[in-house]
Amino acid sequence: MSQWGKRGGISRREFLDGAAVVAAGLAVLPRHVLGGEGHAPPSNTLNVAKIGCGGMGGGDLNKVVECGANIVGLCDVDEGVLNGVSGRFPRAKRYRDFRKMLDEMEKDLDAVVVSTPDVTHAIASIWAVKRGKHVYCQKPLTRTVKEARLLTEAARKHKVATQMGNQGHGGGGLPATAEFVRAGVIGAIKEAHTWSDRPRKWWPQPVSRPSYTDAVPKRLDWDLWLGPMPKRPFVDKWREGPSKGKPVYHHHNWRGWWDFGAGALGDMACHNMDPAFFALDLGAPTWVRATAPEFDRASFPAWSVIEWAFPAKGGRPAVQVFWHDGGKLPPRPEELEQGRNLGDNGCLFIGDKGKMMGGGWAGFCRILPESRMKETKAPPRTLPRSIGHYKEWVEASKGAKTVPGSNFGYSGPMTEAILLGNVAVCYPGQKLLWDAEKLAFTNNAEANGLLHYECRKGWEL
Repeated sequence: MSQWGKRGGISRREFLDGAAVVAAGLAVLPRHVLGGEGHAPPSNTLNVAKIGCGGMGGGDLNKVVECGANIVGLCDVDEGVLNGVSGRFPRAKRYRDFRKMLDEMEKDLDAVVVSTPDVTHAIASIWAVKRGKHVYCQKPLTRTVKEARLLTEAARKHKVATQMGNQGHGGGGLPATAEFVRAGVIGAIKEAHTWSDRPRKWWPQPVSRPSYTDAVPKRLDWDLWLGPMPKRPFVDKWREGPSKGKPVYHHHNWRGWWDFGAGALGDMACHNMDPAFFALDLGAPTWVRATAPEFDRASFPAWSVIEWAFPAKGGRPAVQVFWHDGGKLPPRPEELEQGRNLGDNGCLFIGDKGKMMGGGWAGFCRILPESRMKETKAPPRTLPRSIGHYKEWVEASKGAKTVPGSNFGYSGPMTEAILLGNVAVCYPGQKLLWDAEKLAFTNNAEANGLLHYECRKGWEL
């Protein structure tokens, strides 16, 4: 069996110092206080601050607590959200500004969990990493390509335990998919398709900025919500059109705005493209090209089809990977059984000896048609299975030698490659040639301006 594409990730030594529970268990010391490098704290306590507590943030909070995290800090720009969660953790310090929290609680923290809108993923994570804190950050890891590179490098330098929130990476379907692919069950793979039902029925897109403004609710710190982006007036809900009565920015619908989210690609590609990145060990592409309707770059287009070219690597040939969203789908495989469809989200591998639906977020892998899957013997297990997406990060943060599967050494480069697609939709039909080492397109200087943005003062990375 080919060994290309082993489980991704940076090498990580056991990192933070020891800690202990003192005063009959009434006080918990941060783990940097006692013990030496490579030693788990006597208390085995992981002191965690939660940045962003609403929506998916609430789910992340519950999961890390289930895995043994001790919540000592809570931060949210919306006081209503903060009030709603703080009752469960009466001893946790409350903040609106994560920058202030990281400064004031630096000596009391071991780790942070970031579940904010995409626009503040990078800055919250980088600020924490540079302080030597372990970080769990929701997907997409960052909003821009350059942020992904900077965060990957920071995590490598500071040698902290990290994990991106693409939960399917810790499921049983991903390693099984890789084992089928690498064993050559469907032959050499030169093409893979991924797709999502986003943004249809999830948030309005494309839209232009409203001409009206609303008063900022007292509970919300709008300036903090904007983060590193330029100031703009607050708008509560749409007053007209098909989205009338729905939120414009806060909550949730920030995903469709260029300044705050990463569109359908950012929302779902870190799930749906993960099987291809992992099983094929894709790395950096050589070019990217997109088809999309016109849009004004205030938000993202109604739909897109994006293509990346990845060079041959190890024992596999060059691969073309496609993304489809907004109702677009790959051609229906003739091997797919009558009465079954591709589903709302998925990954399809096309080999010269067959086709296979990739496991991960969508579940376990499945060779097409079902009759062939039933008669195919599973290849030997050669890859480790996760102890749980959240648990592997919590345990690594406590000092275990395990490396979380979606650590920033793996998820950073994947996010970087994926987000090139959001630049490509701005130049429909143009093949943008990518130089990963220089972090630049070689044939479109203007496109390089979309790899990052100018941060507001006080929000620099």
